[in-house]
Amino acid sequence: MLSRLAQIPIQHPFAFGMTISTVKTSLCDILVQKVIEKRKNIDWRRNAAFSTFGFFYLGGVQYGLYVKVFGRLFPGAASFAAKSLRDKVKDVSGSMNVLKQVILDQVVHHPLLYFPAFYCTKELVMSSSSSSSPDFIGCLKTYRENMWEDLIALWEIWVPSALINFAFMPMWGRIPWVAATSGLWTCVLSAMRGGSISDAEEIMGGAVTGGSVVVMKRSFDEFFLSPMALDKNMSHICISASGIDKVGWVALLTNELAANGGNVTHSKMLRMGSEFAILMHVSVDPKLKKQLVVNLLSNEDLEPLHIRTSSLKRRVTGTYAPAVLGFRIHSSGDDRPGMLATVAETVCGMGLNIENINTEIKGRQDGTPAFHITIDCCTSQDWDEQHRHDMIKVFKSLEKKLKLDTMDIQLVPLNLEE
Repeated sequence: MLSRLAQIPIQHPFAFGMTISTVKTSLCDILVQKVIEKRKNIDWRRNAAFSTFGFFYLGGVQYGLYVKVFGRLFPGAASFAAKSLRDKVKDVSGSMNVLKQVILDQVVHHPLLYFPAFYCTKELVMSSSSSSSPDFIGCLKTYRENMWEDLIALWEIWVPSALINFAFMPMWGRIPWVAATSGLWTCVLSAMRGGSISDAEEIMGGAVTGGSVVVMKRSFDEFFLSPMALDKNMSHICISASGIDKVGWVALLTNELAANGGNVTHSKMLRMGSEFAILMHVSVDPKLKKQLVVNLLSNEDLEPLHIRTSSLKRRVTGTYAPAVLGFRIHSSGDDRPGMLATVAETVCGMGLNIENINTEIKGRQDGTPAFHITIDCCTSQDWDEQHRHDMIKVFKSLEKKLKLDTMDIQLVPLNLEE
């Protein structure tokens, strides 16, 4: 029985490759919908669109390319893949053919065929979910803007995979290997990053794009959570201070806090011109709180910092609606007056409560400055999928209005109880 099953991919490589690609693409989209987008009900119309893409392009077109076309262009490919590693090392001509296949695949096939097909499929799916006409010209312009970022991300994953594929896989195993690689990539992203609705479409088909790599790199970032929600048994103090900049201010202040049982959780400290400013949250045992404040304010060495303290009180349960959805909104672009105000006004207009804002100016790769805004906000409403996509449209239109470099939206399901 097992021997018969093992012969299926060898005897029917085309049908086997198309089946694997179709099933893989369908499962990838289901994984994204359930794990990343947190959907309660699967959008089977969308799933059917990506399954069709997997069937015709990933299974059909790529089979014709990797097996038929490459098989004719490189007639010794199958025999080279069957050789032992020692014989492969000795076969210089065969090794060069592997490199030629990788270059043809990564420099010609993916930029000119695969990515345009992927972007058009993505546009077709997303336009159908929003009942609008697909803008294929617009999506190809988007690909042109993202091309180098997408290709660099692609090559990081697929060049090693293609080397293995063309050097070791038999002809019938090439399409299953490609499907396995993209499927594994989707699983890794889904496991590491739950909730990125602005980039979820980048992951649906298991594609490696610049957007999906950004999602993976962002996966280690945690959504802002109020320090007061971390420990209900501690007292909490807000400390602010500013004074003429001097070496050692941070060490002096934090040593005083530690000596009195204080623990710094969140803080922001920076020099602004000749002034050094500090804002921090400190948790402390309730029994030690009063003495900590007294010792801090009476420390003569810290007097030039003009320290101010205030007690932070917990919100009373029942007087507010707990947040169920959190959003991290990041934008960057040329610094101009009103940029922060416009973004903040849009957040307010969407009914979102701002928890944290961070702004800074960073240099671009070309050396020019860019103004970055990161806003953590939340809502007590459990928005449905249409509401979330409407939000993305609003911020994407804001991206064009302000001529921003980036506008990313990251979703995090919450259950914040202070």
